[in-house]
Order: sequence, then structure tokens, then C-alpha cells
Amino acid sequence: MAVVKAMQPSWNLGNTLDAIPDETSWGNPPITKPLLDTVKAQGFRSVRIPVTWSSHQSTTAPYTIDPAFMNRVKQVVDWAIADGLYVDLNLHHDSWTWINTMPADHGGVLARFDATWTQIATAFRDEPRLLLFESVNEPQFDNATDARKQELLNELNTSFHRIVRASGGGNTDRLLLLPTVYATPSQVLMEGLAAEMASLNDDNLVATVHYYGFWPFSVNIAGYTRFDAVSQQDMTRAFTLMHDIFVAKGIPVYLGEFGLLNYPDFHHPAMIERGEGFKYFEQLGYEARVNGVTTAVWDAFNYLNRDSLEWRDLELINRIRSAWTTRSGTASSDTVYLPKSGTVGAQTLALNQNGTSFRGVWQGNRKLVQGRDYSLSGDQVTFGAATLTRLAGDRAYGENTTIQFRFSCGLPWPVHIRTYDTPALSNASGTSGGLVIPTDFRGDQLATMEAKYADGSNAGTATWTSYQQFNTTFSPDYSGGAIDLTSEFLGSLTGGAPVTLTFHFWSGATVTYHVTRSGTTVTGDDA
Repeated sequence: MAVVKAMQPSWNLGNTLDAIPDETSWGNPPITKPLLDTVKAQGFRSVRIPVTWSSHQSTTAPYTIDPAFMNRVKQVVDWAIADGLYVDLNLHHDSWTWINTMPADHGGVLARFDATWTQIATAFRDEPRLLLFESVNEPQFDNATDARKQELLNELNTSFHRIVRASGGGNTDRLLLLPTVYATPSQVLMEGLAAEMASLNDDNLVATVHYYGFWPFSVNIAGYTRFDAVSQQDMTRAFTLMHDIFVAKGIPVYLGEFGLLNYPDFHHPAMIERGEGFKYFEQLGYEARVNGVTTAVWDAFNYLNRDSLEWRDLELINRIRSAWTTRSGTASSDTVYLPKSGTVGAQTLALNQNGTSFRGVWQGNRKLVQGRDYSLSGDQVTFGAATLTRLAGDRAYGENTTIQFRFSCGLPWPVHIRTYDTPALSNASGTSGGLVIPTDFRGDQLATMEAKYADGSNAGTATWTSYQQFNTTFSPDYSGGAIDLTSEFLGSLTGGAPVTLTFHFWSGATVTYHVTRSGTTVTGDDA
């Protein structure tokens, strides 16, 4: 418990030694000592080093790992340890490149798994206790029942434990991390892991799971555009279960990965609205803290620029770091939209004080005056039309200014004042390979898209909901003045059947549009 507590906070060296087939294959540069130095200097106390061994290992007995690759992994581990960082070393994408075939090739997979961990345990047996081993990342098994998956994972974890302990040296009491099936923090799977850990009768075991939020919110599908009560309850339940099943019984929990799926992603438009993402990470830090869970942010390329060794989004990472130690107040939204063509009216935002006290509203260094610039009633902050008009200045489309809600502790909550009009979409033609819809966004921002056939049934790749997945089926191109419909979405449409699209924007505006696919030809028109 003390060691895992000392590992907080933790960082993942993702998409590097776990990349297939080589360290730089997924776009990151080679790992350097200055990279680990930077991680340490930024306040992290541990680093998870995911490693995929399959591309550097014989596929037949004795399943020898390439000595040059083993030495490279050891070099990186030693750099981290030299910085005083705890290190979690694992089998990573091996989980789906070969371990997943265990139901059909039980003997072969177990033999390779045992040989792999025998070699790793031998190579690292004399490392200090700063090094931890994790049996396998997100274990999964093809064509097996839930009960069988648990049995197979128990078998792997037991074998891993036996091999490491028998290898001697520092491995006799090294902390070992054991995952649930898929690393999912569900009650059934965590209770299954707890039972397996109890059978091993070893005080130096750590439970590890991952958390990426309520899935529909995490990928922006089914209309879950906000970190609402459903998403909040999903998070609270997951962390409460981690505490009750493990932490309360003296078993530490290492959240080996956390984040949101494909957010932030600097290669695509943000699928999660910025303020909603801030609220997600603020609560996650709080839930982890009160439930005694050590957290490792998953960073494939999302946060730290591996070339410049600077944060890609300093405001976002500061939100995550602040939540390690304190709560921050938020609000119902981080944006107020003002119509350019219509009448500006009063607008109200609800405070989420999160145990803090509201201290007022600032524009830069100037504090706005309560009773003149805004009113406060309970947790409702209301800005009158005159104040909003003054704040918006020339009222050009887009962001006009930013104000802050400040609280007694934590970070201020930004509120962006934006001017908009209802976006205008134009007719378009294309192919099933993609349709580019010319769009004048007029200062607005896209939240989600619905798709329905004329009979009211759902259209698109997700037939269980009319709200399609952001970036997978549609994506805004703000700089290019377009909304792109993807080949995946267009290819799923019934040929010759008109589809009505409803684009929902963050201002509350909606725009209806029609598309029809005929063979490989796609046409679109502004409804």
C-alpha cells in the first residue's frame, strides 16, 4: 500500500516500446534520458513502460527474446530508475497478438507466456524494488465464455507469480500487478481478481484496472455530449468498487491507464467539448484521491510532445495535475453563445462548486461587480444583456473574450463569450468514399449529428441510436469550412434511401440536411 501510494501520480510511455513492429513505428521518436528527466521534473513519481515483445521474439520454442531488444528495454528502465521513478513493466499488445488465442492453443500460449516471463524475470532480477512487473495488459481471450476467460487469466496470473518469485534476487518480494479481464473495473471482474489474489497468499500483489469513462460519452455517441449525471455515476461507481473490493481490504489499486478514448487527439477535431473534458478529469482526480487509487495517465502522444518535451495543451494538463491534490469549481458550461443577428438576452450558468466557495467573476485582472455586471442566486450566475453585449465587444463571429469564475481553491473556471449565427450548409456531391459539405459555421461549434431514414428508423453505422459517433462518421473542418461525412458512414447507408441528418451545435442551433447514396454516388442538399 505504501509503495503504490508513493507512485502517485503516474505516466504512461505509450505507443513506443509497445509499438508494432518497432519503437518508432507509431510516430513517436526513440526514448531518451531527457524524456524521463522531463517526466520526473513535471511531478510524476512513476512511469508505466508498456512493452510488446512479440515482434522481438521467436514464435517457436524456446521463444527467445532478441537480446538487443531486451537490452534496450533495460536501458529505458534503468534511465527511469536513475531518476528515482517507480517503473511498471509489462507484456502489452501481446494480449491481442497471441495471448488471445489461448482458448484454441492453450498449451502453446502458456508455454510462450512462461518462457517470456522467465526471460524478463531473469534479466531484471537484480533491479531495485522501484521496478514492478505487470503480468499482461488488458488480457482478452477469443471465443470463450466469461467464466472461461476468468479461468484462463487466473492460470496466467498464477504462472506469472510462480515464475517471478522462483527467479530469486529482487524478484522474491517485488510488487506484482495483476489485472482483471480486459482491465475492466466491473464488480464481477474485480471480485474474480480478488479471489485469485487471495489464493496466491502474497502481500506484495497489486490490483490493476483501467478507466476511460462511460463509453458513449468517451467517444461522443448516442447524444452523450456532456459529462452528465449518467457519466458521473459511472465514474463514482467504478472508483467506489475499486475501493470496496481492494483498497478497504489492504490491497492497493494501480489505475494503469486513464483518460478519454481518442481525446485529446491533435490529429483530429476534438470529439469532447473542452469544458466537459475539464469536468471529467476534475472528478476523476477527486474520485481517485478519496478512494486511495494511484492513477497513470495514458499518453500515446496526447499530452507530452516527445520532440519538444513540452506539453501540447498546458491548460488541460494543469487541470489533470491540479486534481491530484485539490478540487476545482466548474459550471454548467464553459461557453456563452450570443446571437449576432438576433437579440442578446440574459444568460445563466449553474455553478458546480465541488466543495469550494465561489469568489466572483473576473475579466483579466478586473473583477466584475456583483449586482451590476451579474447576479448570484444560490448556484445560479446570471449575466444581463448589457453586460454580455459589452463583454462581446465588436461581436465578430467566434470567441470575443474569456472571463473566469474563481473559487476558494483549485483552478478558475473559464467562460468563453462567443458570437454566432445558425450555421449554413450548402449542397454537395461526392462518392461513398466521402462527402464534403461546405459549411459556414458562423462562430458556432458542432456537438453531434443525428441520422434517420424517412420512416424514422436510424441510419448510419450505429443503428441502435440516431446519434452517430463523432469523427468516425462525421467530422467538422472549421478551418476548411466544411463538415466531412466519412466513407464508413456513407457505406452503411441503404442505397437510394434519403437520409435526414440533423446537426446539433453547441449554441443550441440545429440544421437539417439530406443525403442520398446511389451506388457510389452521394448527393447532399440543404433541407
